[in-house]
Amino acid sequence: MAGDAADSRGSGIPPILLIPAGLGLAFLLLPLAGLLVRTPWSDLGTLLAQPEVSEALRLSLITAVTATGICLVLGVPLAWVLARATVPGMRLVRALLTLPLVLPPVVGGVALLLLLGRRGLIGQHLYDWFGLSLPFTTTAVVLSQAFVAMPFLVIAVEGALRGADRRFEDAAATLGASRWLIFRRVTLPLVAPGISAGAVLCFARALGEFGATITFAGNFPGVTRTMPLSVYLALESDPEAAIVLALVLLLVSVVVLVALRGRWVSGVAS
Repeated sequence: MAGDAADSRGSGIPPILLIPAGLGLAFLLLPLAGLLVRTPWSDLGTLLAQPEVSEALRLSLITAVTATGICLVLGVPLAWVLARATVPGMRLVRALLTLPLVLPPVVGGVALLLLLGRRGLIGQHLYDWFGLSLPFTTTAVVLSQAFVAMPFLVIAVEGALRGADRRFEDAAATLGASRWLIFRRVTLPLVAPGISAGAVLCFARALGEFGATITFAGNFPGVTRTMPLSVYLALESDPEAAIVLALVLLLVSVVVLVALRGRWVSGVAS
């Protein structure tokens, strides 16, 4: 009993940490509380029905879903290669692929502009050969969102692949299944929760993308003006509309966290 009491005392929270912990909690939650308090709830429906608000919401949802689809098609195979390949230099490749996580989004937009702009490394050929100009189009919004969001998917899927039991794949191989069949019928079902979690994170990141979008895609109503850009502009002219748009983004983030909570909690517990 005495030993248990000593262990309990040793693992308890030092009281001196409670004050900074409380301040940290308040620092994170009070701005959100301020947003909820200032939201014009009585006019919420009217403000959401405004053409510019509904237009930005529609464009954001369409581009974020499209960007998530692109990330799934490209990111899942990329994560598989990162998790299973044993070639030298893979650590460097992994570090480079996760750069968009730490890069300032504006830098990402400049990089996309220098690559795919009308005078960019690839963009100039697209324009000269096919007359195709990507910057300041809805396609540029999708590319910007996919660029900043894909690392979230790759990291989630790679982690799931590393944690998957490879004995199922080995058993399928001994039964004569091809690599492609094993990937589709064994590997993908095994890592499906990781793919789902990565896709949700990817969608949330794409929906909130701002810096790369305004740099590479610009800010044109109905074409490239997504919700984050609308929030930024509305703060100058229509603060209530800005609050409503910010509230929508906040609700989407909350839904994402609620959807992922069980997975992250179980991951920590394991």
